[in-house]
Amino acid sequence: MSVKIRLARGGAKKRPFYHIVIADANAPRDGKFIERVGTYNPMLPADHAERVTLVTERLTYWLGNGAQPTDRVERFLAKADLVKAPVRSAQTKQPAPKKKAQEREAARAKAAAAA
Repeated sequence: MSVKIRLARGGAKKRPFYHIVIADANAPRDGKFIERVGTYNPMLPADHAERVTLVTERLTYWLGNGAQPTDRVERFLAKADLVKAPVRSAQTKQPAPKKKAQEREAARAKAAAAA
């Protein structure tokens, strides 16, 4: 049985509230879970103390038994120094201007420097 540490959504429409749960990987997002180990309230400011609450002793137990956190939960655990921070990939070059636009910009900068 593969076990995940993930978010289960609660709260009203447009007012999300999440429970951090230990669940079987095949269970539905808001369905059956093994244990509730924390909460996440995205409606609170980022620096608020109760935005993320964790039961650290249970999380260390489950991490020791091979439970895999999802990406978002892994960030929470890294902030609490329970796991190593995930490696974030570098920004892609896709949103950068294309070659011809870069050449035009370089020509404009050269003309502005000459003037």
